[in-house]
Parts: sequence; structure tokens; C-alpha cells
Amino acid sequence: MNSNFSRRRFVAIAAAAAAGATWFDVPQVLAKANLLADDPWGGFPLGAQSYSLRNFNTQEAVRHLQGMGLHYAEFYNKHLDAKATDEQIAETQKLLKDADIKLSGHGVHGFGKDHEANRKLFDFAKKIGVRVITANPTPDSFDSLDKLVAEYDIRIAIHNHGPNALFDKLDSVKKAVEGRHKNFGACVDCGHFIRSGEDPVKCVLELGPRVFGAHIKDEKEANTPKSSNVIIGKGHLDVVGLFKALRTIKFPADGSLCLEYEANPKDPISEMKECLAVAKEAIAKSA
Repeated sequence: MNSNFSRRRFVAIAAAAAAGATWFDVPQVLAKANLLADDPWGGFPLGAQSYSLRNFNTQEAVRHLQGMGLHYAEFYNKHLDAKATDEQIAETQKLLKDADIKLSGHGVHGFGKDHEANRKLFDFAKKIGVRVITANPTPDSFDSLDKLVAEYDIRIAIHNHGPNALFDKLDSVKKAVEGRHKNFGACVDCGHFIRSGEDPVKCVLELGPRVFGAHIKDEKEANTPKSSNVIIGKGHLDVVGLFKALRTIKFPADGSLCLEYEANPKDPISEMKECLAVAKEAIAKSA
């Protein structure tokens, strides 16, 4: 994807999102701008969670993401710390801009009952221009977060963490978001849900408009505390079904949709490229 296309795509999608568009509207937006035919991801804002590249510094991680043909990323603290100075943020944003990569989210962050501490993370998210904070909040933070997501118009996406975690099963996430502000939702981690004995496709469909993010990963084994990531589609993840579900719920154009590959941290590049090839084929089949 050339840089000129990427910039025009960003402008078109940003304008659509500002006007209230969801992912469902993006194909029409891109088609109208004569951009859809050149988009290998079918309008999905597909990127990668930078934790996949945790053994690399920020510059190296961005270079690898660019080499994979990705134009979105969700960073975690190693690649852009939530306590970074304005100068450090500006340097990272220039690096991303030069690589035609846009931050779609940041996390995973913990939240507690300290409202002002929670506010600082929202200030950071606003400063770096993301609308999704992936989160592992404690229940005593919910009232604080309910106020902050409304005030900042930034989404909290609860990230499930697998067996015996605070958020492990579908019901635990549903219970957390029930009755909360419309910006209080979920980041569906497919691998962790598989390890918890859940079907990620069902989780997406049942959480519906509360799904603001997804970490696309697959597991060799299901319903087990063990974690063994494999190339997506080679384990228990129905990749075509996942993208069909994301279409069904009208995944937001400014959501955080990311491949996360935790295996082989020293050199995950070729496996990540394999995953992306599977995703590209699944997106085409899900249309």
C-alpha cells in the first residue's frame, strides 16, 4: 500500500468517523473515494498490538509494522509510555506518521478507584489521539470510568485475560459493561477467551456494539490455563467467522482491531506475516 493511498485512506475514514460512521460504513466511504479496491483489508482498520514486538525498541517495532503493510497499531507502554513527556510523544508520533501508521489504541492499562489517576490516562489518550484504551479495571473504578468516558468521549475496552483472571468468561465482561455509558465496552482477546473455554465469535456477537477492540490470536489448546499461540486458523479460532461477526456488529472505523502474536518473541515477524495472510484471505471470504 503506497503512502499516498494510505494518507487518502486515513483522511476519508477520519472524516467518516467524525461524522459518526462505523466500520460498516467504511467500505462505502472508501469506494466513494475510489480507494476500496486498493485496500487489502477490505475496509477493516487492521493493525497489530505492539506487545507482539516486545523484544524490539519503538523504532524497530514501527519498521517491522511498516514492513508488514500495516497502517494501524495499538501500542503498549514499552513503545510509548503513558508517562512520556510531550517531546517523547512528538518524536513517536513523527516516527509513526513517517511510516503511515496511526495509533488506534493503547494498553492494556489498569484502573482503580483513584479518579485523578484514572484521569491522567485519559489525558494521555487524548494527547496521542486514540479513542480506545484497552483496560483491566477493578470494579471500584467503574463509576470513575463511567464519568471519564463521557467527559472525554474516549472508550474503555475491557480486556479479558484468560482463566481465573478478573475478566475471564464472556459473562464477566457482559456484567461489567451492563448499564454503563455507551463508551464503556470490551476488547475481545480471542486467545484468552479460547483458553477460558469461550468462542470468540460468540463473544463478539453477544457483546455487539460494546466491542471497541479485538486482539486477534489463536491457541493450540482450548479451555486451559496454558497459552500456546499458533498461526491464526491453525488452532481453535474461526477466522472467517470472526470477521463475519465484526461485520455484523458494525465494528467502529476508529476501533482498535489488532493481531497479537505472543509466541516466538525474539523473532515473530514471519509468523505475524503468516497470520496477516490468513486474515487477508478470511476478510475476502467474509465479504
